[in-house]
Amino acid sequence: MNPNRFLPTRRQALALTAAACAAPSAALPQSKPFVLPEHLRPILLNVRDAFEPQTIHVLPSQYHLYYIVERGRALRYGVGVGREGLEFKGTAVVERKEEWPSWRPTDEMIEREPEQYARFEDGVPGGPENPLGARALYLYQNGIDTYYRIHGTNQPSTIGTSVSNGCIRMLNSHVAHLYEQVPLGTRVTVY
Repeated sequence: MNPNRFLPTRRQALALTAAACAAPSAALPQSKPFVLPEHLRPILLNVRDAFEPQTIHVLPSQYHLYYIVERGRALRYGVGVGREGLEFKGTAVVERKEEWPSWRPTDEMIEREPEQYARFEDGVPGGPENPLGARALYLYQNGIDTYYRIHGTNQPSTIGTSVSNGCIRMLNSHVAHLYEQVPLGTRVTVY
């Protein structure tokens, strides 16, 4: 199988970037209108040739996620990240992907903040009000679920902040775009 068949041409990548920059559609609603600051909007840009194609790199201190589409080129998205002490660091693999995923807070989240999360201990079905948003990429290490995700959000104003319980948040339209690009087995490194 040719792995390059997954990579967009430069023209396709530019069109994809334009699509990712578009306002969320009715199919991928946000809870309220939100204008993302320019430095957090998706862009196709040049990166060092050292990065392998079809890998994801997250720089939490800059609130950016880079998807390497081809050697030397990446799509960059703005993200929200985990607050201090809860952030994920290291390398994982996307072993599962879900559209409109259901969600249940972890036992640790419920224990840490029962007033916030205990009411959700039976879970929340997928849909626009779900905290995981429109799409989720599930991160695993050595075949074991880390319980960290790259996912959408119903709180778009948290993009560019460190407020989550460790997951990487994206606007729903952006995570839907990334979801279509990323095959299972994609390596994710969070610095």
